[in-house]
Amino acid sequence: MNDTKLKVYSLSEIDHLKVHGRTTSNLSPLTLFWTGSAIECQVKGSELWIEFEVDYDHYEPWVSIIINEVPVSRQMLTAGRYWVCLFRGMNESVLKNVRIIKDLQAMNADSSCSLQVHAVKSDGEFLPVKDKPYKLEFIGDSITSGEGAVGAKAEEDWIPMWFSAIHNYSTITAEALNAEYRIISQSGWGVLTSWDNNPRANIPDYYEQVCGVLTGDKNKALGAFEENNFAAWQPDVVIINLGTNDGGAFRSPEWRDETTGETHKQRLNEDGSYNEMDLQAFERAAENFLVKIRKYNKDAHIVWAYGMLGIPMMPAISRAVDAFVKNTGDRKVSVFQLPITTDETVGARNHPGILAHQYAAKALSGYVKEILSAR
Repeated sequence: MNDTKLKVYSLSEIDHLKVHGRTTSNLSPLTLFWTGSAIECQVKGSELWIEFEVDYDHYEPWVSIIINEVPVSRQMLTAGRYWVCLFRGMNESVLKNVRIIKDLQAMNADSSCSLQVHAVKSDGEFLPVKDKPYKLEFIGDSITSGEGAVGAKAEEDWIPMWFSAIHNYSTITAEALNAEYRIISQSGWGVLTSWDNNPRANIPDYYEQVCGVLTGDKNKALGAFEENNFAAWQPDVVIINLGTNDGGAFRSPEWRDETTGETHKQRLNEDGSYNEMDLQAFERAAENFLVKIRKYNKDAHIVWAYGMLGIPMMPAISRAVDAFVKNTGDRKVSVFQLPITTDETVGARNHPGILAHQYAAKALSGYVKEILSAR
């Protein structure tokens, strides 16, 4: 390959590079932590490469390449530091919009899993990326991580291959509204506990950090536990899609910490209904999370969007939102029921498939559009 015309650029040398997703201010290298995190550029040239550095013990990152708003490739990234070609042989005089999107969520289950970008190289020039008029933040669990959005219905393996940031209601909603977006999500986690009753696996406790759901010294060194710079990126709308795993906890065995002996269980009554005290604990956690979100996003409308895998927690979510409104006088908060996944729209691992995400995005984008129009 004759690459004598290719010039290598560190990320800090590209004035018009756009970074998507929560991360630190460090561009040497840039760490992509969350689902949907990405770099975006406008390049006029015939060829473009990117230099990745990848590490993991068990779960390899995947990325999708989007050129001019259309997905053109998706691939597994193996461990190491190397160059990947994004395109070559294209018309050098035509401007291309390129996004490299991380498909895999931040992997709490693998403290070594990381995806970093060191540099790009091209034979062209980089031009400004147009800003979008709106910003959306999505907070959720496996649904918002796009688990099961790709893959056959029969697939049951919990592996990175079945996660997708682009075939995901959050991304599809943002694209329908011409909005930038960020995703904060973790499979199995909830507002109060995870699906298996672990009270430490809840999103609210880590919301202030860049990527606090991660663990280990390596992620600490990468800046995952630093305080997030909320002032640098303020969303117009925050969409919460949590509660599915909290509901599942009522029907899961007791969680036990093998080191301390601590236990936790969301209990069912003898008739199968939810224990009132435990339900109230969930509602307090949900209300407190709304308080925290408002603290850091003072002007955003907050939408609690829920229902893609059933609505058993909808009454409790509605009560929590009502309590928040009553106690604060803040009326820029609402609840929205998402379309329930059916046998026709289910994907891998009994999670919403592409069709389910598309239906959810169509409904949600219509609702959020009304909110944005009223601002």
